[in-house]
Amino acid sequence: RVGVELCRHPALFMPPPTSGSHPLSLQSIRETLIRQEDTIIFALIERAQYRANDVCYQPGARAFAAIAGPSESFLESMLLETERMHARVRRYTSPDEHAFFPRALPPPSLPLLDFPALLHPCSVNLNPQILEVYLHKVLPAVTQPGDDTQHGSSVVADVAVLQAISKRVHYGLFVAESKFRAKPEEYTALIRGNDEEGIMRLLTNTAVEERVLRRVRRKAFTFGQDIEADESVLGLSEAESRCGAAEVPASAPLKLDPEAIVRLYHDFIIPLTKEAEVAYLLQRLGNTRVAFHGPVENGPCHRLPVRPFGPP
Repeated sequence: RVGVELCRHPALFMPPPTSGSHPLSLQSIRETLIRQEDTIIFALIERAQYRANDVCYQPGARAFAAIAGPSESFLESMLLETERMHARVRRYTSPDEHAFFPRALPPPSLPLLDFPALLHPCSVNLNPQILEVYLHKVLPAVTQPGDDTQHGSSVVADVAVLQAISKRVHYGLFVAESKFRAKPEEYTALIRGNDEEGIMRLLTNTAVEERVLRRVRRKAFTFGQDIEADESVLGLSEAESRCGAAEVPASAPLKLDPEAIVRLYHDFIIPLTKEAEVAYLLQRLGNTRVAFHGPVENGPCHRLPVRPFGPP
């Protein structure tokens, strides 16, 4: 198999923003991060409907011997096979998509898209940390103990959550590039001095982080309720029903504790995103020489770096 990890990082592209603004503008970044919040919260709610189902995460579990390898868990097998299919349709040539198994993926089968390059070449991939956090911190927080035999549904939901969190964390590369362009002299001095703590201080905006947490809490509370369409059940008047002004009662049962999602953002997603930003910035002034694995001429791993940087 052709290893795609090395050849894909220089092909860092981003789809056009929906608002028409530049993809590295603060407005475009904010819109994207807000949409990603929705995706993550809904994915967590979907996973929370099943029990913990610990057997899905045990390497070599006999229950899944026909699917997973002797050293793989059911989740790892499902995630790998999903990524293999997605790689063929060029998912991992996009900068906001980072594979958990980059060395095991086939090259794209579809023609490559020709987007303008926005990022400096880098090799940032925090998916090993994301997977570890998900298995040992996130799952226990969003699921009830036990086994309901819904193993396939559970790992399908797991894959959706992992991919959504990975996308959010690695969007820090775009955030970092935007911050670098806003203050190039300050960041350059810190990068050249290899000052990780200084870079972290400069890129941290506590007020923005607090707004994110407040927004996530409100969304998690809203999305986690069963919205009742019958106004009579909620005790609404006909006028209130027509104007849509009433809210679901605060006593309505929740599918998932909103504070669990807030803690996920506070303890893991935001810190990992900032870690991705620092890692990217430390490589921001580095050599743009590109390594790739595969046929030298016209192979997919050769075409990926040639598109944004030109032939050697």
